Parts: sequence; structure tokens; C-alpha cells
Amino acid sequence: MSFQSAFTAPHAKAAQAGQAILDAGGTASEAMVAAAAMVSVQYPHMNSIGGDGFWLICKKGEAPVAIDACGAASLSADPDHYRKLSDELPDSGATAAITMAGTVSGWQEALKLNGGEQALTQLLAPAIDAASKGIEVTQSLVNASEKTLTRLGEDAHFSELYLNQGEPLSVGDTITNSALASTLTTLANNGLDDFYRGEIAQKMASDLQKAGSPISLQDFHAHQARVLSALTTSISKGKLFNFGAPTQGVASLLILAIYDRLVSKATLEIDHIHLLVEATKQAFIIRDQVVTDEVYLEKPLQSWLSDEVIERCVSDVSMTSAKPWPHIAEPGDTIWMGATDQYGTMVSFIQSIYWEFGSGVVLPQTGVLWNIRSKSFSLDSNHHNALLPGKKPFHTLNPAYAELNDGRRMVYGTMGGEGQPQTQACLFSRYLYQDVSLGESVAQPRWLLGRTWGDSTTNLRLEETLYDEHATALTQLGHEITAVADQNELMGHAGAIVQHPTGDASATSDPRSDGTYLLGEQS
Repeated sequence: MSFQSAFTAPHAKAAQAGQAILDAGGTASEAMVAAAAMVSVQYPHMNSIGGDGFWLICKKGEAPVAIDACGAASLSADPDHYRKLSDELPDSGATAAITMAGTVSGWQEALKLNGGEQALTQLLAPAIDAASKGIEVTQSLVNASEKTLTRLGEDAHFSELYLNQGEPLSVGDTITNSALASTLTTLANNGLDDFYRGEIAQKMASDLQKAGSPISLQDFHAHQARVLSALTTSISKGKLFNFGAPTQGVASLLILAIYDRLVSKATLEIDHIHLLVEATKQAFIIRDQVVTDEVYLEKPLQSWLSDEVIERCVSDVSMTSAKPWPHIAEPGDTIWMGATDQYGTMVSFIQSIYWEFGSGVVLPQTGVLWNIRSKSFSLDSNHHNALLPGKKPFHTLNPAYAELNDGRRMVYGTMGGEGQPQTQACLFSRYLYQDVSLGESVAQPRWLLGRTWGDSTTNLRLEETLYDEHATALTQLGHEITAVADQNELMGHAGAIVQHPTGDASATSDPRSDGTYLLGEQS
């Protein structure tokens, strides 16, 4: 059977880069590498090659393969040193640049597992060109520039690249990053391993050390991406897959597993919203108690997807009242992208630097913006996510995939920290339980429990249209709610691709982003 290709991304130029590779006969992984490089240039506030990535590579008829491309804390990280300075880890600068950048190692592993005949120089060419000639600043980038001015604006290298004479960026400004273009060119010519064991690694390690980061060349040499099995659970609609430790993928699966056993009680839209919010609370309580670096897990995360655990959560959900909230929640900056190729392989991919513009550390020799995933660690030595040398931090990132009983296959996801599992559940519920079209499942007004991208509110927020319709009833159920504008970026940048049994594809992107989706000809 022939399959129609498709690509969706939160920035149109990333989607175009990915679809161009698919149209040239490339694999879904090759297309994703091209788009990942391009989006790291176009959306520097959301992701970077100085960040992390997670993959699900889903070949038709085979179990999905997961790639863990996240970096661990430096082997030289000293928790006692940070405890002497503060109760919390720093929120900017080189002392906050504690964890290795893993995403490029994920590109490398994905090409080994699902590569084709497309040369690396071809895959990276669009990103190189964009970094060299410059990108046009969008409103999303402006929003992040305004929010981070106080936190990051004093750093000279950051200010030179990502501010306009010390002031926030404006829509239509142009940003060039010739050093990053040179770095991507070196990777294209020398191979992706150069990021960890070559000329690029030496330059980055030198700049990090000079700036005061604990990351050394030893940390670059020690890093390797890992190939793993995906977490999975079965529901009435089919089989769901997501990423295991150290991500919140288990929470995404739990929300839908809990909801699936209660959805027969839902007759109105408000019932679906209430059940999904209450399922989210149950899943997040488990997530916050157990998820950490796989090495430090008390038991495998798959065990938390047992019938016993799911039924216990189901029994704690009431149709007539909301559980008390909030709890401690996590923000996050991320991009999700999806692809399906002519060979029937689908990819669900996430790439992130955690907060807007990460640590704000721009390495001058390479133009690489470094992540701030260190903020996921605790300085409490008794916490399960306590900072330790060589330990991986908790990640909000989680790429999703479903194999449905009717033969459809689906990759879907979003950015948005706490919002990721909720938005996944929202679009999945609308599309598969409420018979809403794929596009409208993403575009229609959404809700969010807890904190997310660039905001610290912890109650239940609804986009204005939903708020106007359901505020009274949700308040009567006990939800503490507030309204935000429709099409609000706080709700994340979602997307999805569905491959139908006939071989054709459907796709969508989020109107809250600068993205698009593209479909190729069915071969």
C-alpha cells in the first residue's frame, strides 16, 4: 500500500522544510531532522540545539521505538554549592546551565533507525540558510522577548542577539545568527557526533566553562541518546503510546485511561471538560510522586498504568464535585512536530529548552542558546528529583501516538509544560469521543489547569468562549476558574496527523501558533 505524507509544525517554515524532504522521498525521521533544525532557528524562545528532545518512531506493524535525547546534570555539578547560595537553583546565566544538551544526539539516533538517502547537508541546508540570512520575528517571539527582558536582558551575548538595542523585539524585526549557521554547517559536513566529540563540542565546552557553567568537555563526551520501549495502555478506542521516564508521558496516558472509563457518564460538553480536568488531577498526583530519572525510579512507570491503579483513580473522580487544587506545577517551553511518510512510518517529536530562551546563555563561538532544564531539579536532598551529578531532570515533554481499533494511526502533541497532557487529552477526546473534526479539535477553545508557558496562575483557566458558556456550572461543581482570551498562546501549540487505513492522511496545526500543516501526494 502507498501512503500519503504529511507534516505539521508550530512554525510554517519548519513544516515546509520537513514536507520538502518527504516530497523528495525522504523518511519521516529525515524530515523531522530538517524541521527540528529549522524550528530551532525560527523559534529560539521555544527550543534550540542547546536543548533536549524525545522521539517516538512508529513504523506500521511494529512497536513504536522511543529515543531519549535528554541531557543529564554535569558530572561536576555540586548540589552543596548551590544549597549554600539559595533554596532554589538559579533562573538564568551560566550557573543555571547545568544539564547537557541532548537533542542533536536524538537526531543522530533517529537517522540510524529510520534514515534514508537524504544527505545531512540537504537536511540542514534550510536551517543554515535561515540562520545566515535572518528570520522574521513573529508575535510569539515578541511575547517571549517582553517576558524575559528582566531575567535575561543584562547578558551581553543574549542582548546582542535577541534584543533590539536593549529593548524587546518587535514584529517584523530580523534576527541573524551567523555563528549558529556556521555550527550547523560544521555538523552537516562533519556529522552530528561533532556536537559531542568534535570541534563543536570543544568550542561549546570552552565557552560554557569560561562563563561559569559546571559543564565540561567530559560531559559532552559522556552523553549518548538511548533507544527505549514506549509506555503503553489500552482504552476502548485502541492502544495509546507515550514516553517513559524522565517525562510526564505516564500522566498523559493516565488521563485518557481514567477518562475512558468514565466517559459514558458524559452527555454534555461540560461533562467532558469536568471529567478531563478531574482525571488530570489524579494523573498529576501520581506523576509528581514518582517520575524521575529512570535509574532512580522505585518501580517501572508501566506499573502505574495497571488496571488497579486506573480503577483507584476512577473511584476518586466525582461527576458532581471537583477535587481541591492547586498543587505545585511546572511551566515549559517546547515545540511538538509530527510527520508521516510514504512508507507508513509516523514520528511524534518534541524539542525544548524548558523556559523561554532557556538559561539565556548564548555561546559566542557557536551561537548556541543553552537550556535551563536544571530548574526541574530540587535542592532538597530527600526529593526524588534532587540534583545529583549525572542525573537526568524531570521533563514535561511527551510525544504521543495512538493505534486505533478502526485502523487509524495518530501522532499528536503540543508545547506548554503542565498543559501538554491536558491539551493532548482535549484534542483526543474531541476527535474520537465527541466526533469533532481534527482541525476543530485543536482550534476550538481550550482549558488549562495549573501553570504553563510564561504564566504562574494555578487555577483552571478557560478561553473566553468556553468561560462564557460554562463558568457558572463549573464554579458550582467546585472549580476555581478564570478567563483568558480566545486563541491564547498560554494554551499551547497543538498539532496532529492521522493516517487512515486507506493510506491517505489528515493533519492540523494550531491557530495559536505560527505553524501550518502540509500534505504530500499519495504515492
